[in-house]
Amino acid sequence: MLETPQPTMANTPEHIQSAGRILVDWEIREYVKKYQMLDPFEDGLRRNGAISYGLSSMGYDIRVTDEYKIFTNVRQAVVDPKEFNPDSFVDYRGATCVIPPNSFALARSVENFKMPRSVLGLCLGKSSYARCGIVVNITPLEPGWEGHLTIEISNTTPLPARIYSFEGIAQVLFFEAGSLPEVSYADRKGKYQGQQGITLPKV
Repeated sequence: MLETPQPTMANTPEHIQSAGRILVDWEIREYVKKYQMLDPFEDGLRRNGAISYGLSSMGYDIRVTDEYKIFTNVRQAVVDPKEFNPDSFVDYRGATCVIPPNSFALARSVENFKMPRSVLGLCLGKSSYARCGIVVNITPLEPGWEGHLTIEISNTTPLPARIYSFEGIAQVLFFEAGSLPEVSYADRKGKYQGQQGITLPKV
């Protein structure tokens, strides 16, 4: 019976042997060292009474900073991604952020990402928030993209919802492709490349 060859970190993205897979904890750790894939990096889950963050068995739980843009409709603006009015948000900074009922806020990740050309990141909300009706939405982290994540946090409940700064907000899963894309996000000079603060919609 043939043994399945185990992946080794000697393999560069140009010599990927698998047909596509999710990265596990030790691979994420090695990719952080080799490609500076995310920074800062917590090697293992951190709790200490906080909503957990750090390295898990098959993903990484990211944190949210203390900077927020809370949606408001006091000016009765139309939400238009092609002509977005920044007056639709109120800037807020604090240890916690209260999102109004049936509303949302934008925030950003503590972590800065540099995605390898072979890796795609998918982000899912944490169950502690999801069970309270708080939904997190983040678009995929494309190969070659780098920057801080802009995070959309929706309060789907009829009550105010509290978010805790510098604690876990979502989990990123890293998928390595079986081959390299012809064009990466960096190659096509994507409009959100290198974003650092909370970035509003661009066209």
